[in-house]
Amino acid sequence: MKKLVVLSLWIWTAVAAQAQVVKPYSLKFSLSKNEVKVGETVDILVEADVNEGWHIFSPDQDPDVGPLPTILKLKKNDAYEAVGKLRTTSKPKEKMDEIFDGKVRFFEGKATFRQSVKILKEGAKLEGNIGGQVCQDDGLCIPINDGDFNLSKLKVIAAANTAVPTETVTATPATTPPTTASAQDTTTAVPATTAVATDTNTTTVESAAPAVAPTSEPAPDKPAKGVSFGDLVLAFLAGLAAVAMPCVYPMIPMTVAMFTKRVDSRAEGITKALFYGLSIILIFAFFGTLISALFGSGFTNFISTHWLPNVFIFTIFVLFSLSFLGAFELTLPSAFVNKVDAQADKGGWGGIFFMAFAQALVSFSCTAPIVGTAAILAASGSIWDSALLNISFGTAFALPFVVAAFIPSFLKTMPKSGGWLNTLKVQLGFLELAIALKFLSVPDQTYHWGLLNREVYLSLWIVIFTLMGLNLIGKVLMSHDSPVDRVSIPRVLFAIVIFSFAVYLVPGLFGAPLKPLSGLLPPETSQEFNLHHNTPTSSTPASSGILPADRKYVSFFKLPHGLEGFFDYQEGLAYAKQVGKPIFIDFTGHGCVNCRKMEETVWSQPEVLKRLREDYIIVSLYVDDKTELPESEHYTSKVDGKQKTTIGDQNLDFEIAKYNFNAQPLYVLIDPNNDAKPLVKAVAYEPNVETFVKYLDEGKAKFQK
Repeated sequence: MKKLVVLSLWIWTAVAAQAQVVKPYSLKFSLSKNEVKVGETVDILVEADVNEGWHIFSPDQDPDVGPLPTILKLKKNDAYEAVGKLRTTSKPKEKMDEIFDGKVRFFEGKATFRQSVKILKEGAKLEGNIGGQVCQDDGLCIPINDGDFNLSKLKVIAAANTAVPTETVTATPATTPPTTASAQDTTTAVPATTAVATDTNTTTVESAAPAVAPTSEPAPDKPAKGVSFGDLVLAFLAGLAAVAMPCVYPMIPMTVAMFTKRVDSRAEGITKALFYGLSIILIFAFFGTLISALFGSGFTNFISTHWLPNVFIFTIFVLFSLSFLGAFELTLPSAFVNKVDAQADKGGWGGIFFMAFAQALVSFSCTAPIVGTAAILAASGSIWDSALLNISFGTAFALPFVVAAFIPSFLKTMPKSGGWLNTLKVQLGFLELAIALKFLSVPDQTYHWGLLNREVYLSLWIVIFTLMGLNLIGKVLMSHDSPVDRVSIPRVLFAIVIFSFAVYLVPGLFGAPLKPLSGLLPPETSQEFNLHHNTPTSSTPASSGILPADRKYVSFFKLPHGLEGFFDYQEGLAYAKQVGKPIFIDFTGHGCVNCRKMEETVWSQPEVLKRLREDYIIVSLYVDDKTELPESEHYTSKVDGKQKTTIGDQNLDFEIAKYNFNAQPLYVLIDPNNDAKPLVKAVAYEPNVETFVKYLDEGKAKFQK
């Protein structure tokens, strides 16, 4: 459809050209230097001046969206060769284009393109062509068909040893998501008037995603601009949103409890609270950027879903819980304790920093999407871009904890702060024990251990919160609790809330969805006994067919609400072609909190369920599953150059390669006959049911055109 839009625009332009020849741009070609030795490089400079109201597209514009990227082709000649890719001296603008229905990258006004060329022989004359298109803001597009150049004034001097190197150094291509049709589309889409597009004697300098320049490639005239203000605002808003995630907000009261032991005055509490917030910001900035630089986008998925960090966090929470309940006092190695004690004498900064580090660690499973996005940015652009995004995110994330940390400053200076503080500590001990189960549940689902299905998890929670309520009214006391002779009004009110919550959990044992807790509980698919299990209705059309019983991975993957689907992309693709339906790709994860929330609060709605059952073939791809695949199915990724050996690794690689996104959930509607290209813009976390229904309807309508 997008190609049709481009072709229509060109046809319209050709007809209009009979009445008026429009050329809203000018091109100027030059060289970075007029004299060069054999074996050295020289840059071809192309200065484009575009009229007001028009724009020219960036070399890294995705041609699959529709607009043609700017490309430079050198005429084939053994006297020179291209080094690296066509690049620009400034960062392009970005926006979502309604006509092309995708993201476009472009320049307005002036733009300078650079192509490095290595001189191999004397007498080299640089010849070639620059192509692409310029478009008006209202959608009118003009192909660049007069971009030929012949730079014959270059003076080539023989090298000092007069020997031409026998080996030539070519730039290593940037690691980019594989787009098998991109190069062909770029060539065939150019109008016939641009003869160079079909000239077999030319060598194309491919335009690809942003890349780190190879060592043999000169740096741009000036550094590219960093992330935009809008990017920083989005990262800041994402940080605020992360605090409301199910695995983050329970940590706020813990911060209050930790600070109750560490301050003696309001001033000291405020100072330490500010240091605590600054520590969180620095930790996110440092470790997020370090992970991005060293490991790329896949590592964030490892640390938020792999069994090792999650079991470690589970163990830490259990130890903290038992300590709060009075079982023992946690002690560190004596050498470390002495250092911390020395810091405590000066204000305890080391202990506060450690608290901030622990906070950042245990909340990582909810913050992974933004950190992972920054990792992709760091892999394809500047490392400082990732640092800025992480600082912005960390600042927003730290704000609520700083505010919460102010509270103990007031609590400690208030009179009559007696034994109720120990009660608060015990209550938080029970809460930590409940939260710990969440971190054990992640690897349990990911590695299919079968330890914590939904019934077991809910049973443990019901018991924990019942004991929590009994402790509050003085019926179950811990070793350091004071006897409760009379139950105060606040205790009664809090006990009512806690007991009500425990009772609310009980129907979940029989299959109630418990939607407000969907992000904290194991998925309903792990429940063995479910009175609320939804089965396909009789309204499902017969044309849907019966899915094959021997589908891959169906023995350990399940879809919620009685839905049926595939868990292997190729298998689902083949079936969708067979029945003639579009595909609903669900990039999900066992440890994805928002995936569970979407399934329980959005997918469960009748209007959504009806469309998923009747209109689409569901392909659910788990990006964090650790099931090893047969060696014959292993492959080396074109994204990061690493071996992909598990179901999750390959699904995550597919998500990044095709859609340049590594967060979950991600929902993509595709035509099975169109190489995984989205029918409409992909959707991530979208809790609004009406918006999600509209999204499904738009995809179906596009497919039926």
